[in-house]
Amino acid sequence: MNKEQKSWILYDVGNSAYILIVTTALMPVFYKSYAAAGVPDSESTAQWGFANGAASLVLALAAPILGALSDYNGNKLKFLKFFILLGTLSTLLLTMTSEGAWLSALIIYAVSMIGYSAANIFYDSLLPDVASSDDMNRISALGYAWGYIGSVVPFLFVMVLLFAGEKAGFKTAAVRAAFVVTAVWWVLFSLPMLKNVEQKYFLRKPRRYIVHSLMRLIAIFRRIKRNRNALIFMAAYFFYIDGVDTIIRMAVPYGKDAGLGTGELLMAVLFIQVLAFPFALIYGKMSEHFGAKKLIFVAIMVYLVTVAMGFFLPQIDDIRIKSWIFWFLAFLIATSQGGIQSLSRSLFGRIVPKEKSGEFFGFYNIFGKFAAIAGPFLMSLAIWITGESKYGILSLSVLFLAGAGLLYFVKEERC
Repeated sequence: MNKEQKSWILYDVGNSAYILIVTTALMPVFYKSYAAAGVPDSESTAQWGFANGAASLVLALAAPILGALSDYNGNKLKFLKFFILLGTLSTLLLTMTSEGAWLSALIIYAVSMIGYSAANIFYDSLLPDVASSDDMNRISALGYAWGYIGSVVPFLFVMVLLFAGEKAGFKTAAVRAAFVVTAVWWVLFSLPMLKNVEQKYFLRKPRRYIVHSLMRLIAIFRRIKRNRNALIFMAAYFFYIDGVDTIIRMAVPYGKDAGLGTGELLMAVLFIQVLAFPFALIYGKMSEHFGAKKLIFVAIMVYLVTVAMGFFLPQIDDIRIKSWIFWFLAFLIATSQGGIQSLSRSLFGRIVPKEKSGEFFGFYNIFGKFAAIAGPFLMSLAIWITGESKYGILSLSVLFLAGAGLLYFVKEERC
């Protein structure tokens, strides 16, 4: 790898700490036990899902415009800096959350999620700038792999903080310190990319480039409609990544509703991160022989098994059996989480024009973010209607099946 590729990968190490510590592990537990103290479990789980959906809706509406603007010379890195700042500052603001203040906690969290997700639009769109078409699968997989294993370092530090804080009676202060650690880690590992990566493929800025960008959006819709391969892929991606993202965001609240302890849930999250590292690399290596599309199918099948088994988890009375099944589910997720994300990104990067990767990745992300709205809302709605979390997890099987059906028609070469 050259310096640019290493710097690009290091950003994944930095921002993965946010998605692991804040979104997946810490904030769901902190929200349910502290910020939403006194709120029934199923209701707070539904609120958490609605908040994730609302954040994704805001970003989904803005993603096409941001993507179009980023294609002009130098704009990708400018937007990236802004949203890194937004994400890290709002993560720091979570330290000001008080007990029972569930609404303000959700609003601040939603803003931090917008910062994280918007920054990823420009980070993803820089993949064609740092890797050739033949090398995209490998570099994309390395990004996710090192992101998983790298984020374990601050996560372990945060767990030590939490256990020490609980023993000393300063649990809330320890959680606040964990938010600070996450923000600092994210910023530090962003610096190499901001310094070393350049936007090589771009459009020249016209005099009124903002107006020009808006006009381009109309043309982009027409261009995407003509690029049938990219359109079908984005539709497939909409459905299956919906299920993946929902499981990432809702796994810990669902586990708590199923009766599992906070310590066990956090250890399972750590287990997934560590195991996801080698499996993301394995997916990247195997794609050289089997292609990205076939391996995405494999990952979808693994997630379908996970959803089916997860449905029966709350019905198991024996806590030991329930715990073993939960750990097996964690193993299944670890085998495919990084592979399905990295290969989706590289497959899309290969089938779209490099010089217009920003605008295409803007739509790639809008499909992903609208999916991130639908999944948590679908799961939360099912929980709200039935009063049971298991029907929420079962509803995700429809998304994986729809995604697999559409992916069948995608071609792996640029059209």
